[in-house]
Amino acid sequence: MTGSHGGRVPGLTARISENGSPPARNGAASPAFAARMASRGPDASGAPHPHAILGPTNTGKTHYAIERMLAHPSGVIGFPLRLLARENYDRMVAAKGAARVGLITGEEKIVPPGARWFSCTVEAMPTDRSVSFLAVDEIQLCGDPERGHVFTSRLLHARGQDETLFLGSETIAPLMRQLVPDAIIETRPRLSALTATGATRLEKLPPRTAIVAFSAAEIYAIAELIRSRRGGCAVVMGQMSPRTRNAQVALYQDREVDYLVATDAIGMGLNMDIGHVAFAGLSKFDGLRRRNLLAPEVAQIAGRAGRGARDGTFGTTGQCPAIPDAIIESVETHRFDPLQRLYWRNIDLDFGSPGALLRSLSRPSPARGLQASPQTSDALTLAALAADPEIAASAATGGRTRLLWDVCQIPDFRKLGEQNHTQLCARIYDRLASGKRLPGSLLEEQLARLNNIEGDVDTLMQRLAGIRIWSYVATRETWVSHAPLWQERTRAVEDAVSDALHERLTARFVDRRAAHLIRLLDGDDRTPLLSAVRKDGEVIVEGHAVGRIHGFELHLDKNLPETDRATLGRAARRAMRTELPARVAACCNAPDSTFSLDERRGEILWDGAVIVRLRSGRDPLHPALETRGDGLLDSQQKDRIKTRAGAFLRAHIERDLAPLFRATDAAASDPTMRGLVHQLTEGLGQARPTQPLRQRGRLSRLGIAALEGAGSLDVLYLPQLLKPRRMRLRALLLAIHDNAPPPELPSDSAVVVPADQFPHRLLSRLGWPELGPVRMRLDAAQRLANRLAALTRDSAVAAPADILQVSGLRRECLREALLAIGFKIAPPPPLPAGMFGPSPALILSRRKQPRRVEPKRASARPNAVKDGPFAALSSLLGAGSGL
Repeated sequence: MTGSHGGRVPGLTARISENGSPPARNGAASPAFAARMASRGPDASGAPHPHAILGPTNTGKTHYAIERMLAHPSGVIGFPLRLLARENYDRMVAAKGAARVGLITGEEKIVPPGARWFSCTVEAMPTDRSVSFLAVDEIQLCGDPERGHVFTSRLLHARGQDETLFLGSETIAPLMRQLVPDAIIETRPRLSALTATGATRLEKLPPRTAIVAFSAAEIYAIAELIRSRRGGCAVVMGQMSPRTRNAQVALYQDREVDYLVATDAIGMGLNMDIGHVAFAGLSKFDGLRRRNLLAPEVAQIAGRAGRGARDGTFGTTGQCPAIPDAIIESVETHRFDPLQRLYWRNIDLDFGSPGALLRSLSRPSPARGLQASPQTSDALTLAALAADPEIAASAATGGRTRLLWDVCQIPDFRKLGEQNHTQLCARIYDRLASGKRLPGSLLEEQLARLNNIEGDVDTLMQRLAGIRIWSYVATRETWVSHAPLWQERTRAVEDAVSDALHERLTARFVDRRAAHLIRLLDGDDRTPLLSAVRKDGEVIVEGHAVGRIHGFELHLDKNLPETDRATLGRAARRAMRTELPARVAACCNAPDSTFSLDERRGEILWDGAVIVRLRSGRDPLHPALETRGDGLLDSQQKDRIKTRAGAFLRAHIERDLAPLFRATDAAASDPTMRGLVHQLTEGLGQARPTQPLRQRGRLSRLGIAALEGAGSLDVLYLPQLLKPRRMRLRALLLAIHDNAPPPELPSDSAVVVPADQFPHRLLSRLGWPELGPVRMRLDAAQRLANRLAALTRDSAVAAPADILQVSGLRRECLREALLAIGFKIAPPPPLPAGMFGPSPALILSRRKQPRRVEPKRASARPNAVKDGPFAALSSLLGAGSGL
């Protein structure tokens, strides 16, 4: 694969390993693909079949290929752009380490001695390395008139020892089957939908939009408009260096700007957080003429919208004409006309003389579907140099002709005209043909001229193009003495000019305030920002009011421009690092009077600001705490705040639920009472007893009341915890523990409420049991039960005349309520004959056998132990403890 003409990799044949199958949509090999693999096996020579993963953008093809390569002991992958080769080199270094990964492009060569995996441009893929895995990305570029012959050469000749993988569009599938009949082809669907949205005005484009134009003038005009209307944008163009492009992409990816203005360079593998692609034009100059974009080209660019499972959209903006319906349908359905030809150029070259070389380059294609490549830059340069009699005479031998051809491979990055580039190549050839390497003084002179960071965007772009030529020259170790030194020098000059270009682009196309903050944020993370927090909580960063700090949360000013919010928010959060320790210390040292508990929302406030939320904990009395800090607090600060808030909460609970804690302390020395009080603690002051209640005096001394009703209403409770303030706290703690919102409580003065208006199940556990169609507060139900129990102690009696007034019950609810609290209801007996007068409405008597849990026999005791809280308490009751 020398130069751009490609070549067969020596000793590499077409085999594929058993684990070389491409995955289906979810990343695993499809059953159909696995079956084809098993049925076809290796070819007759024992070599593996190459295979291809074809499909639209956003199918995960490149990610899969890199994972496959890194699973092999060695590998090389070719990308269509230097930018992509560098980007994926960085990914591979992160996975395997810099000592084991190489980068080879026309302008960069990083080859550590122990390198096993290589990220390359397709033209620069090495031919002198036998590798286990080989892949080529965007293989459909075989149909590109300028570079297609290089991709075609890789398709026909480049193979890995154990696995060969081609990635690209389905448009190449028919010709691939024809020209590489042993290839196994797997297609992949796009992971997300791509939908056309029509035309949108520039100022109405949604955030996370990429605007695509096809000339520098259009790029600049659109970027200026976006800056004036929406605060700023990043700019990406094909002639940028990787360093400049990555810096501009970072502006966008970090959400410091919400818009990207780019050429169609973003169409080749640029993975960014883009939701919408807007075309500012549908035609471009392809080097020969201006022509309309083809449907696959529109799809390649529009496919940058939506990543992973997130859908994307595309449309037009500005003066761009509408996208034809046929192209829209093709893009949305991912169906395109297949390629009709692949460009080919002979790789079996004749280096006998410049004329023989030109003739061998012009040899006609050997097969149908392959079309001879039009004359490319390197062939045109060769023809111009061969026309010079002195060069033609000098290159009469095979070695000199090969050298001349290598010099003609120097890319014309500057685009200053064929004559200018030809003259440069002639000077380099003359020096090398004399048997000497290029002198260091020549490179020093050229780099000194280019190492200038002054000038506007266009000037810096042109300098970068010149630097790229000398970067290419420096990678040729037979041309330059101390090649690694000059590679480092050219890279340093390129980085300096790239940084300057990034600054010019940012200053020109980003709002000045945002640009100033971006430069600070992109520098040393410890660089202090000029910031202050006023007494009222207003946050000032670099002289700009950006919002307020409330508790430990930053609230940005609602009037900030939308495009500035991400940048200013990031700056404000960084500025808050110096303020937060003091605020945390103030919170931790503050008295309890500055804290409060929101009993409706379950939040703890400090000076009126929410700092902690309550979450379900190990029991209702011990909820877990979750800090509120908007990402500002570190883990140590969160722990300190939770400790202080927890101390406040414990004091608050112990104060408001003091009767419960007093009962716990009083029962500590009484084993019989401890179990009952533990039940009350678990229920925050209310529990259903599991044994008959025989020690009412001991319960009363602990402040505990007991209501014995008709079975389901048997309950122990602490009357003092029925007070409104205490009941609200109990409602919050029980709801938090159940991961439910706190219930609406009846008004503080109510004793009876309709059950259908208060349906929350927690109300029964809070002291509002259901008595038929109503709920009655437990202490009111207790008073009513005590009065009626005294009246019915000896015999049945008529219901008191004032029972409705005393109980607060309605007549239609009275019967069910009295049944629920343990009374029998009988109709009045008829009056004796001859006696006249009113008859009592109801006759009341105590139930003789209230439905209560009786002590179990010894054989049944395991169930009692299982249902009760303490086995010891159950055994005491069974032994007749007198309770």
